[in-house]
Amino acid sequence: MDTNDDSDEDQVTSYDVQLNIQESIENSKITFASYMTLWDFKTCDGETTLTLAVKAGLVENVRTLLEKGVWPNTKNDKGETPLLLAVKKGSFDMVSALIKHNSSLDQTCVKRWSAMHEAAKQGRKDIIALLLAHGGNVHLRDGFGVTPLGVAAEYGHCDVLEHLIHKGSDVFALADDGASVLFEAAGGGNPDCISLLLEYGGSGNVPNRAGHLPIHRAAYEGHYLALKYLIPATSKNAIRKSGLTPVHSAADGQNAQCLELLIENGFNVNTLLADHISKSYDDRRKTALYFAVSNNDIQCTEVLLAAGADPNLDPLNSLLVAVRAHNHEIVRLLLSHGADVNCYFMRVNDTHFPSAIQYALDDEAMLRLLLNNGYQVELCFDCMHGDIFGNSFVWSNIEKDVLPGWTSCVIKDNPFCEFITVPWMKHLVGSVIRTLIDYMDYVPLCAKLKSALEVQREWPEIRQILENPCSLKHLCRLKIRRLMGLQRLCQPACMEKLRLPSTIQRYILFKEYDLYGQGLQLP
Repeated sequence: MDTNDDSDEDQVTSYDVQLNIQESIENSKITFASYMTLWDFKTCDGETTLTLAVKAGLVENVRTLLEKGVWPNTKNDKGETPLLLAVKKGSFDMVSALIKHNSSLDQTCVKRWSAMHEAAKQGRKDIIALLLAHGGNVHLRDGFGVTPLGVAAEYGHCDVLEHLIHKGSDVFALADDGASVLFEAAGGGNPDCISLLLEYGGSGNVPNRAGHLPIHRAAYEGHYLALKYLIPATSKNAIRKSGLTPVHSAADGQNAQCLELLIENGFNVNTLLADHISKSYDDRRKTALYFAVSNNDIQCTEVLLAAGADPNLDPLNSLLVAVRAHNHEIVRLLLSHGADVNCYFMRVNDTHFPSAIQYALDDEAMLRLLLNNGYQVELCFDCMHGDIFGNSFVWSNIEKDVLPGWTSCVIKDNPFCEFITVPWMKHLVGSVIRTLIDYMDYVPLCAKLKSALEVQREWPEIRQILENPCSLKHLCRLKIRRLMGLQRLCQPACMEKLRLPSTIQRYILFKEYDLYGQGLQLP
């Protein structure tokens, strides 16, 4: 290093300092006083010659510096001591040298992270044994109140965990957020760690401050083997008090295998979230199925529905979520398991027609999926404008089914013709109406819709259909569908009981219009 350089001593680079270590130690002409001054230099990050030597893994340089009297407890700007850095480097020899020269064992960085915590994280049982042999504290807590035992549990180091327990670590210690050591182990997912903690008295019934139990953590993270240990170790009463089931957690974490395990062990897929948890979500979700649908998770959705999940229990029907996400497969699954295709968004609803269609106007495959499964298409032509022949419609009783706290002028007051003819959707009116009339016998086209349709390219075809009577075959299909009802139509077992030829069954189910099913080559 050129000592004649005019740069400030505080701006010494890491490279320059390390180079000085090598040159200064080897140069016998430099006196003890001169290099003791050099050891005090720091980089802009607060690194000293000792911390830089440790970071570089230069064991002999570290030993020489310590032998020359360099203070072993110097810190960089992060508060990291040479001992902590040596453990991070994974060097037993550097740790041993620092301890030999009276390095402080329990000194922490600005995040209250100690050498003991770091050794537990790295799974270094040998370094932990060395620290403990020289008076290290197993009860130290980091900035989140986690002990080295909790760290070892989180990172799945079973041998370290057992060693710390034998040296007096508290299995019942709780972090600042109320998380137990077993909760940390559930997050790590090592079944051996969980088994060991349960053997030494750890409880699966201790929630953290958010109310979550170790079983919730394991289910969310997808730790199947850990979950196997925690299911029998967790009481149903503790789960009930928590306000959510591990089924919710597994669905939220998108872990189908864990879902199947929980279902096999008798967990109810239709248990609802407690009100205080449900209210923490803007959509007020309640079911595990809603989590799966909102995550666009087809596999978990299928597992839950196969286990009997009810798709109609949430304030915002999960079908609306799937339609809005344009997830055709989840929509198909929900409809085939009884989802209400004519549901309304019950919190904020101002349409006279069922809500689902408004999310499918630009997607014919989705639109026909809804219509094939019994969407009340006639409500899309129910308005107060009067038809094209000058007749006034008698609107159905809008006072019926009005929600408490709402008035009829807010609920279901916006007809489809008003909705579809707004400027930013007017270009869709032709294709949408053309699709809708495939599911009608008589189409009461109002004057407002007619004026919007007349400028659309589909109008000539629509007009021709309106001017001619429907085929008898189509009218019979509609009549049969009305008599059977949606519930029976959507269940393959009910259709099979009719003992009709497959061609007729397909016709009744509008299979010729099933664009999504045709793409999948569904039967």
